[in-house]
Amino acid sequence: MLRQLPVSLLAIVLPIAAASATPRTVYFPSADGHTALTAYLFEPSTPGPWPAIVMLHGRGGPYSTNVNVDCTFVGAATASPCNANGLSKRHMMWGEYWSQRGYLALLPDSFGPRGKAHGFGRFTHDNPDRADVNELTVRPLDAQGALNYLLGRGNVIAWQIFLQGWSNGGSTALNVMIRQGNPQGNEQGNQAGYRGALVFYPGCGEAALLAPTISTIAPIAMFLGSDDEEVSPLICQHVAERSQQAGTRIDVTLYPGATHDFDEPSSSRQTTSGNQAAMDDALVKAAGILERWKK
Repeated sequence: MLRQLPVSLLAIVLPIAAASATPRTVYFPSADGHTALTAYLFEPSTPGPWPAIVMLHGRGGPYSTNVNVDCTFVGAATASPCNANGLSKRHMMWGEYWSQRGYLALLPDSFGPRGKAHGFGRFTHDNPDRADVNELTVRPLDAQGALNYLLGRGNVIAWQIFLQGWSNGGSTALNVMIRQGNPQGNEQGNQAGYRGALVFYPGCGEAALLAPTISTIAPIAMFLGSDDEEVSPLICQHVAERSQQAGTRIDVTLYPGATHDFDEPSSSRQTTSGNQAAMDDALVKAAGILERWKK
């Protein structure tokens, strides 16, 4: 179902405190069989076991633009500000958002361990340097590695593990759902998969997705900006419509006046009125959606 929300929406946002602690750095293998991933773990203060959510960064990587130009990875460690202290405001905000609500949040870095911790700038879709960190065949295996890591912890509820992805990470999340719904493309077979996916302004074109229609039993919530300057919300709506007709549960929210990265809390993004309303509304909706999916 597509909901058009007025920019004058007055959202009552649940309080989000400033980051109370630096997230813990953890390491685990990608399901590609050879990449050792670095990831950042936001842990709830309440006793486990917990539901969990894996957060998939976009093409800019997980780090702040103030530090990522100097990113250099050496083995499993950073020799630069690209570490847990250098995460972007958006990733810190969402990590704290989930941990404060009783979710174990995990942010894997798909780029740093592959020598690309600096990320990529806007409108770099055709940059050949992005091929070995692509959202089709590479990053879904990182998401699988993250799922395997969480399933092995012992303090995570196996049937309550969710995905959240932004932009390139949103496309990755959709591809994870496509793979998960295709037994031939899902090496995990009957093992536990992701319960659902929150997808923010993904690329939905032919070059970004493994299939034009998503067929999966796991629900998906898609958040799009009508004024997105990097990807087409219309193409994503068409993908959602075809997928809905195929029986997949996809809820699409289109925010009028919102641009790409509308939930980036920096002043440079939030001076756009459409972005402020969209971020406030998405923050209200996200936890409620997962609570419904958990039932």
